[in-house]
Amino acid sequence: MTKQDIRVALVIAGLVLFLGWAIGYGAGLLTRPASVVPPNPPVEAAEPVKSEVEKSARTVTGADGATYPGYMDVYVNDYADLLDDNAESRIRKVLIDLYDYAGIEMTVLTIDNMGQYGHQGEIEPFATGLFNAWGIGNASRNDGVLVLVARHDRRMRIEIGAGYDSGWNTRMQRVIDTGFLPYFRRDEYQQGIEAGVDETVRELTGSYPGAWDMGTAQRGWSWIARAVDRIGEWMLALVLVPLGGLALWLRRYLRNRPRPCPQCRTMMIRAGEEADDEHLDGGQRLEEFLKSVDYDVWHCPGCGHIDIHRYKSWFSSFGACPQCNYRTLSTTSTVLTAATKSREGRKRVDYDCRHCAYHNSETRTIPRISESNGGGSGRSSFGGGSSSGGGASGRW
Repeated sequence: MTKQDIRVALVIAGLVLFLGWAIGYGAGLLTRPASVVPPNPPVEAAEPVKSEVEKSARTVTGADGATYPGYMDVYVNDYADLLDDNAESRIRKVLIDLYDYAGIEMTVLTIDNMGQYGHQGEIEPFATGLFNAWGIGNASRNDGVLVLVARHDRRMRIEIGAGYDSGWNTRMQRVIDTGFLPYFRRDEYQQGIEAGVDETVRELTGSYPGAWDMGTAQRGWSWIARAVDRIGEWMLALVLVPLGGLALWLRRYLRNRPRPCPQCRTMMIRAGEEADDEHLDGGQRLEEFLKSVDYDVWHCPGCGHIDIHRYKSWFSSFGACPQCNYRTLSTTSTVLTAATKSREGRKRVDYDCRHCAYHNSETRTIPRISESNGGGSGRSSFGGGSSSGGGASGRW
C-alpha cells in the first residue's frame, strides 16, 4: 500500500468515524429522558428480613384480606412459564444490576390469570394489593417497580411505588405501548418481556442495561441498535448491505488501482497468482498457503522494478512468529487442572511455528469459579415499600 493509498484510507476512515459519532451523539441527545432516578446505592441495613415460610409460600394474604401469589425469587417469578431458563437468567441479571446501580427494586411476575387467586375485575387493584403484600421497594423512598403479566387475561400492569409522582404514569404507559404490547399481540411473550424490561430500566435510569456509564454518543448508538432490532432484521440489512458493499469496493480499489512506478513513473502491472510465487520466498508462500497473509506483486514494464504488497488476513488463527516474523505461528491450549470454586486451575499454552519449527510453552493460571454473594445477587426479600396505585396498564 502506497502513501497515497494510506492517506485516502485515513481520510475516509476519519469521515466515517466522525459521521458515526455525530449520528450517535444526536440520537443520544434526542432520546435522553427528561429526568432520571439518580444512582442511589442500596442500604442493606434498611431491608427487613422475611421468614423462609413467607419467601417460599405460593400464596400470600394482603392487608385487604385478598389472596395473592407469593414469591420464590425477588427478581423473576415466571408462574405462567413464559420464559426459558436463559431468558430468565438474562432478566434476573438486568434487575440485579439495576439494584446494584440505582438501588431500585424491580421484579417481574407472570401468572396464568387473576381468577386463580380469587380476583375478578380489573388488574389495577390486584397489582396494587400484590405490590403492597410483597413490600416491593425501599421503605423510605418507595421506589419499587412491579411488572405483572396475566397471560390468559391478556392484561399487564407496571405498578410503581408511592415515591414516583404522577408524571411517571405516562412514562410507564409509553413503555408498555412500545416495549411490551407489540410482542404480546404476536404471542411473543419472552421477547416482549425482555424488550419491555430493558425499556423500563432505561426509563428509570436514562440508560439501557449495561450502558450505565456510556457517554451521550454511545448511549445514542445503543438506542439506535435496539430500535433497529425492534423494527426487524430487514432494516438492519438495509443499513449493513450498503456499508459492506462500500467497504469491499474501497478495499478492492486501494488494492487494484493503477499505480506508477516509484522509479520511472511508468504504470505498473499486477502479476497473477502463479507469477506471484516466483517473487516470494518460502515463508511468504507458506503464509499464502495458510491464508494468514496474501501478497500482490507489481512489476514495472519500463525499468523492471518490483513491488511486493502484503495484506494480512483479518480472520486468520495464525500469529507472527517471534523468531522468523512470518504469520505462521499456531497456538493451542491444554487444560492441566480445571478450576473450581475453591481452587485455581492451570493450563498449558503451546506455540508452534509451521515455518521455522519454533516451539515454546508456558503455563497459565485459570481463575477460580466465582460465586457472587454481594450486592443485589444476595437479596432474598423486598425492602418494605408500598404503592398508592400509580403506574400504567395494557391489553392485547
